[in-house]
Amino acid sequence: MTSKRRILIVGGGTAGWLTAAHLAKFLGLSERSHLEVTVLESPDIGVIGVGEGTFPTIRSTLQFLGIDEKRFIRETSATFKQGIRFVDWASTPVGDQHHQYVHPFEAPFYTEGTSLVPYWLLQDPAKRPPFAQAVTIQDRVVEGRRAPKRSSDAAYTAPLNYAYHFDAIKFAKLLAERARELGVQHVEATLSSVSLDATGAIDHIDTLQHGSFSADLYIDCTGFRAELIGQAMGTAFKSVRDQLFTDRALTCKLPLDHARDQPGAYEAHMESCTISTAHEAGWTWDIGLNGARGIGCVYSSSHISDDRATEILRAYIGPGHEDVVPRRIAFAAGYREQQWVKNCVAVGLSAGFLEPLESTGLVLIEAAAGMIAEMLPHSGPMQAPARRFNQLMTARFENIVNFLKLHYCLSQRQEPFWRDNVHPASIPGPLAEYLEQWKLRPPGRFDFELDTETFAFFNYQYILYGMGFKTDLSAGRDDFPQVDEANKLFAKIQRFGDRALGDLPSHRALIQQINAQA
Repeated sequence: MTSKRRILIVGGGTAGWLTAAHLAKFLGLSERSHLEVTVLESPDIGVIGVGEGTFPTIRSTLQFLGIDEKRFIRETSATFKQGIRFVDWASTPVGDQHHQYVHPFEAPFYTEGTSLVPYWLLQDPAKRPPFAQAVTIQDRVVEGRRAPKRSSDAAYTAPLNYAYHFDAIKFAKLLAERARELGVQHVEATLSSVSLDATGAIDHIDTLQHGSFSADLYIDCTGFRAELIGQAMGTAFKSVRDQLFTDRALTCKLPLDHARDQPGAYEAHMESCTISTAHEAGWTWDIGLNGARGIGCVYSSSHISDDRATEILRAYIGPGHEDVVPRRIAFAAGYREQQWVKNCVAVGLSAGFLEPLESTGLVLIEAAAGMIAEMLPHSGPMQAPARRFNQLMTARFENIVNFLKLHYCLSQRQEPFWRDNVHPASIPGPLAEYLEQWKLRPPGRFDFELDTETFAFFNYQYILYGMGFKTDLSAGRDDFPQVDEANKLFAKIQRFGDRALGDLPSHRALIQQINAQA
């Protein structure tokens, strides 16, 4: 007879409930009486988040879990996200002049293996359109505030790649409901202590309300507290503060009538991208939900004070809401190189956190949950996959650090925060090597290993060329003779963009339609 295998997830929130639901679905929990997955959730600890941005992988995750897309949108106040608009990252604004570019989710257009990127690079910089506008229609769809799909398109499919913005608290609630439907047990109790056995593995945990719990595998989803992997097991935390300087965020949520331009305008023209606006010592996110805006000022406490950060946030959101009290969140940029130790594995903030840029937090949860589900031994010691899991997750964190740093180290802003980000000592070695190579060629698919990457080579292209990075192909101009054909393709993309603006509904209209179907 097969012995009972128990998995105890300590902590709820997005990390705990997404991991639980993924394990339950992958393992067929409801049909296997020898498996048990329990979420131990403290009733005293809330969920961090006023508005969460995601990466397109979330669509596959939700579809795998069997969550209806329209239900998800309605119950989490979700909207569509087609990328990020970066404002003032490349240079400090002068008067009303702001540099901006879009990092869309859609890959650059190509045909029969021919890339348009070199042909764009060889055009006159003073006359060519912005990179994203030239190589994809999604830039224009975003700027036109159109949705990525139509109401008639099937769930989780669309003409354009997309993700979502959602309310993190509502999302955790939806995940919890789905996890319980899939057979996950839920216990509300507060962790009081963790006991280790003679080998250093977790023997059992104690709670204030329901006594002791024991399991074969303990999954730490206790957030920044890292009560199992950090406090109990003493696993080291690797800081990357010398590369990513931001360590605090001031967050708030505003109803849509607090739009910056005029009442009702933001609601009528709902953005389908995250807006990231640089300031003197970091950046501010602006996420449009259905019925609210989530705003957060991310900054380095080594470069400005908390009071100055508050001034920046209040200047961004404008007058008329002095009663809004921002929430301050302190975080340490870094991760644990050993995220799976003996019978304990960390997922989410307990494993590490870099910063909110590019929505990497949830992507890392998705990756960890998927790997745990596939690597989980059917018998024998639970720590068998630990070495490989740690290798893959460490590499993923390192690669994300490189990608995030790319946004900062290309800036021409002159404030101390930005000059420190450009200093060679703050740029990771692998990224510095790539930047040297990319001066003479664009990023390509062989630069990256897919199993450890969150972002594809074209994501790097959007950031590089959106920020004004120069790749000099002039010495190889004769190697790209199909200029006329390329120009025809560029023109075709513009025509497709015109058609998309006519065919796709406004973002706001589609969200209203989906919510009206409840």
